[in-house]
Amino acid sequence: MKFFSSLAEVPADFGPSAVTIGKFDGVHAGHRSVIARLRQEAAQAGLVSTVLTFDRHPLALLRPDKCPESLTSNDQKRAVLETTGVDAVVMIEFTEAFSLKTPEDFVLDVLVNALHARLVFVGPDFRFGHRGLGTVELLERLGLSHGFEVRVIEAVRPYGDRVISSTWIRGLLAEGRVGEAAALLERRPTVRGIVVPGERRGRALGYPTANLSRSVEGFVPADGVYAAYATVDGRTMPAAVSIGNNPTFVGVPDKQIEAHLLDEDLDLYGKTVEIAFVEYIRGMEKFASVDDLVVQMTADEARVRQLLEMPARSAPIGPRA
Repeated sequence: MKFFSSLAEVPADFGPSAVTIGKFDGVHAGHRSVIARLRQEAAQAGLVSTVLTFDRHPLALLRPDKCPESLTSNDQKRAVLETTGVDAVVMIEFTEAFSLKTPEDFVLDVLVNALHARLVFVGPDFRFGHRGLGTVELLERLGLSHGFEVRVIEAVRPYGDRVISSTWIRGLLAEGRVGEAAALLERRPTVRGIVVPGERRGRALGYPTANLSRSVEGFVPADGVYAAYATVDGRTMPAAVSIGNNPTFVGVPDKQIEAHLLDEDLDLYGKTVEIAFVEYIRGMEKFASVDDLVVQMTADEARVRQLLEMPARSAPIGPRA
């Protein structure tokens, strides 16, 4: 997959192309369906299948107070788009100057002069140009003038009338429903961050954890304990993951992410760890004593092992010297 971080990077001889346009936050099943159709028709017509997206939600610039939290970082989005098999991705920086382009200038500068589009795939509610004044009908008229055809792709509705959307997925993750979110994403929801030193409480209790920095990539699910997989240096390992402030102790930051790698005890400080969530186990609780917490952690690990189809823990549970 070719990747361009601006229109200026797109070579003059690019295309001719078949293009789909959107935020593609999460690259969910609906997005994948559009991209699959794009690839199929591009291949039949001998065109370069191209995803045109943006480095941020337009509302991040235009209405920051109304902008939803992203499901994926730009790096994550790029990586997931690469798995779709699309030929090229163009990720435009959504600046104030870009937001002021008229619909006509958007079509001429982006679709015609830069991407040499012959087919353009959009949803029925697609809007473009300054203040969203461009409509599908206008895009079709401009296509007739500039030599490209517009294909309107209906939204994917796997459960009756509800359309798959990034908003729906955010809502599921905010409730800890990571399994349902995974079905809509067609992949496990993930976060990624650098491991930083913690208070080493888990190690003292017999459960050493990798503590992720506060600046993680991806949408962090609801507080609680999860069955998950952790990937570091290309190696994927089963993990029990805790999200929250661990109310049994004082001073733990909100939304702290701690991953206990099952049957592993690695030095991960400074390394980037990606966590893929499989299933929600329980919510955050305050325990009367550390011993009560250890009992619950033992039960949590047993449940995680069951969900991830792992053998029971062989080493004894308990604090380390």
